[in-house]
Amino acid sequence: MVFKLRHLLIVFSLAVVSCTEQKPLEESHDSPVRSPQEELATFQIEKGFEVQLVASEPLVESPVIIQFDEDGRLWVVEMRGYMSDIEGSEESLPVGRIAILEDLDGDGVMDHRITYLDGLIMPRALGLVRNGALVAENNALWITKDLDGDWKADTKVLLDSTYASNGIPEHSDNGFVRNLDNWYYSAKSRLRYKFQNGFWIRDSTEFRGQWGISQDDQGRLVYNYNWSQLHADLVAPNSITRNPNHQPSTGIDHGLTIDRKIFPIRSNLAVNRGYIPGTLDSAGRLLEFTSACSPTVYRADLFPKEYHGNIFVLENAGNLVKRNVVREKGMLLEAFDPNPGKEFLASTDERFRPVYASVGPSGGLYIADMYQGIVQHGSYMTPYLKEQTLLRKLEAPGHMGRIWRIVPKGYQYQKPPQLSKLAPDQFQVYLANSNGFYRDQAQRIMVESGDLKIARDLQNLDFSLGGKYASIHGLYTLEGLGALDSKILFNALNSSSPEVQIHALRLLEAFQNEPGVKQNLKKFYQANSGTKNPTLALQMALSSFVFESEVQFEALKQMAEQYGYEALMRDAILSSLEKRESDFLNFLTADWKNPNPEKEIVLEMLSAAIIRNKDKNEITDLLILIEKNQDNWKAQAILAGMAVQAGDVENIGLVSFSSQPAFFKDQKMGLDLRQLEKIKLLFRWPGHQPEIGENTTMILDAESMKQFASGRQKYLSACAGCHGGNGKGVNRMGPPLANSDWVLGDERRLSLILLHGIEGPIEVTGKEYDAPEILPVMPSHSTLDDGSIAAILTYIRNEWGNQAAPISGRTVGRVRHTSQGRVYPWSANELNEHVKNLQE
Repeated sequence: MVFKLRHLLIVFSLAVVSCTEQKPLEESHDSPVRSPQEELATFQIEKGFEVQLVASEPLVESPVIIQFDEDGRLWVVEMRGYMSDIEGSEESLPVGRIAILEDLDGDGVMDHRITYLDGLIMPRALGLVRNGALVAENNALWITKDLDGDWKADTKVLLDSTYASNGIPEHSDNGFVRNLDNWYYSAKSRLRYKFQNGFWIRDSTEFRGQWGISQDDQGRLVYNYNWSQLHADLVAPNSITRNPNHQPSTGIDHGLTIDRKIFPIRSNLAVNRGYIPGTLDSAGRLLEFTSACSPTVYRADLFPKEYHGNIFVLENAGNLVKRNVVREKGMLLEAFDPNPGKEFLASTDERFRPVYASVGPSGGLYIADMYQGIVQHGSYMTPYLKEQTLLRKLEAPGHMGRIWRIVPKGYQYQKPPQLSKLAPDQFQVYLANSNGFYRDQAQRIMVESGDLKIARDLQNLDFSLGGKYASIHGLYTLEGLGALDSKILFNALNSSSPEVQIHALRLLEAFQNEPGVKQNLKKFYQANSGTKNPTLALQMALSSFVFESEVQFEALKQMAEQYGYEALMRDAILSSLEKRESDFLNFLTADWKNPNPEKEIVLEMLSAAIIRNKDKNEITDLLILIEKNQDNWKAQAILAGMAVQAGDVENIGLVSFSSQPAFFKDQKMGLDLRQLEKIKLLFRWPGHQPEIGENTTMILDAESMKQFASGRQKYLSACAGCHGGNGKGVNRMGPPLANSDWVLGDERRLSLILLHGIEGPIEVTGKEYDAPEILPVMPSHSTLDDGSIAAILTYIRNEWGNQAAPISGRTVGRVRHTSQGRVYPWSANELNEHVKNLQE
């Protein structure tokens, strides 16, 4: 009753504040602990919305993850051991808990708590399952269950003792989202889990994100890193990485925006690197993300229509929540801030720490506010940060926390229905609900039920009538029930919705060996080979691996010709060609007559994949292809792919001959002599026993040569469009990189260019370049990780006659940190002056 009275007073206070449109309270120098109603007065919220309190301490403490179950109850992971004091003294103690909060009287305020599980050490992941939850603590993952209906865990069974490899919270596997495909995915992880046929199975997957993970309406996984606010998968998990002979540079971990700017409404002095010039503005406010987390896709309709599909990103060090509008651009996704200069939600309270978000059953956006002074883990508590923390008295108290709900102004809360009380035949209607919460819950409940009657009802879905949400979730519900068949999927292929067709194609891959499946798929490919829908074309390329070579090659050739300008399509084509790269290369070289940059890149990528496959006959055949096409562009493309791979220590002397091949006796006119010399490293014969460093002027060691080869693939994806595959530059796009002092000079300066971009004019090898001869601005590539940037830089410093020391990921990371707060591209003069000051 005390809890209830207190919350009613707070709600009343909020109503008064919202009616008068008061500005947020000014920040306080000493950052005092505020009551929930006092904290409410510190919020600045986007026009048309209001913030409502859902729960606060002592009902909830140190919330780091929140999820709603099918009955609208709120599950909370309480990491009570996290930095509750300056020493982090409780980190190793079993003080963590999983709580279930419930609103018994339906007024929107939580008034009842059950401690589902306690005695946990640093819990950090929660995945709801039937009658329980997957729970991670320390480095292990557990299956917990309530067996008697009191919603207190009765069993705790170890599922995976190696779930996480790192004990530091911000760099350890966490989160969990139950994806459209019925797998549970974590952030900061290469693992996924699925309950199938009565057993939990574990599978490896691509690495994703740092803290928090969600999905959009198409099941695309969304995540981020503390330094880069928004990343997503553009393809289904484990689809573009199928081919071990090809390393894709796109499709997974796609950065949706290079915009890192944030707009706090208070000073943020107690942040790491706050002493570095450019981290804070003149008022002491953060200029860019430093602790981005929990990107949350808005998949409901309570907010105005233009908010559907928006992604909210939390920044706890800056005390704010950013809104991003997301739109499709061909087969890519891009995001932008609709209100630059003002955040969706911001606070003048330094202890407002938004760390996790979730969209509730009603469509409100719920924010877990850890409400404490210290958010930086002790492992990264620098002397500067410790000084600021103590100065501002942020080291205490711990064990506080609030949960907020953001809704349209004037919204009257409605208690959600309890799905667990529905009969099995009542769930299907929820698959078409406009709120993704209900679609996800209905799919999970039906799959976990194993009810074959549900499966029989779903098998009658009418895909011709549209309703893409119901169709897509229906397909994956049937898949989870083990009741999907090819007939249903071919009916789905007749849908008018490309989204439904895409998912039908993905699911048909599992039925490729059934009689008639490939023949019917062939008809679909023939009818849609010229599709103008790029995302459907992308999936067709990814799923083409099910065909025999003749059918696949015709389809992929058309995809390459129509969409080959997209690096993502090129990666998708290579991903579907395991063990067929040589045959496809021969097919294309026989068919293609007229060159363009995209065709050249495809041939080069195929040649590189053939080398990685290490089949000696196929590698020898590459020499034959070069000779056969010696007088045209195809030979040079093949040679380029071979030359890049030749320096990898694993490829040295791959193929042995009894005598010197005729290929290396005759002069090859029109081909790059330096690359011809490089590819000798791939071969051995009497009198020629190559070792790394021989027959090449490159100064890279074995590890750097791996970096070099990887950098070429990433360069083709991110840079070749402007600078050319040959590094000579592209007219009206970018200047040359060969023999450029910008490339060969200071490694920090070069790193800063990729991290932040540069704008013209710029002088390269004695010539000044500016718009319109080149683009006015080279964009930032800050969404790439340190290792990828280092690989690209190492490559361009040692190609096209360039020769310079490799650049390490550590160097890029150090430069990234020291340029914290830089949110605009450099000018040439400004960058040179900045590097000069670094030297001093």
